[in-house]
Amino acid sequence: MEPFVVHKGKVAGLDRANIDTDQIIPKQFLKRIERTGFGQFLFYDWRYLSDGTPNPHFELNRPENEGATILVANENFGCGSSREHAPWALADYGFRAIIAPSFADIFYNNCLKNSLLPIKLPKEDVAYLLKQAERADYELTISLEQQVVFDDEGFTSSFDIDPYRKQLLLKGWDEIDLTFMYEPYIIAYEKARS
Repeated sequence: MEPFVVHKGKVAGLDRANIDTDQIIPKQFLKRIERTGFGQFLFYDWRYLSDGTPNPHFELNRPENEGATILVANENFGCGSSREHAPWALADYGFRAIIAPSFADIFYNNCLKNSLLPIKLPKEDVAYLLKQAERADYELTISLEQQVVFDDEGFTSSFDIDPYRKQLLLKGWDEIDLTFMYEPYIIAYEKARS
């Protein structure tokens, strides 16, 4: 996984609450087991009209949101079914972080396991960021080391994260990578048991 230390990126706003995993990645696209290739189907039912053309009214289809790597949304983001494909689709689309007042627990943990940083901020901070995200040039910087989100205009907000998950993200490790750190001890234990 790619380490997450400091990220500066363009912000896209999705001013909606209770965005569920069925909207993030609809069920008909869950036939793959790879973690890639899902970005094209992200928010499919919102991004495309029934004839397959892009919906000009959907936020992520607006030209000012092209290339955004930070998504800001409202409360209870990622509710619904527990599909891990949802953070896969968001990451494959190009997002490195999702900011919202609250997340569904399973979705939140699936993000952390897939190098996608979910950040919980107070509602008033999220409201400010959603307003700023209407601009085509709005960028945020996220420092995972300092656990802070800030812009170049004076906005700053800190966030909490589990220290264990923070270390894994900073190093770009998942639990399998962590297990490999103990490989010499595992080998020694297996030899002693033989």
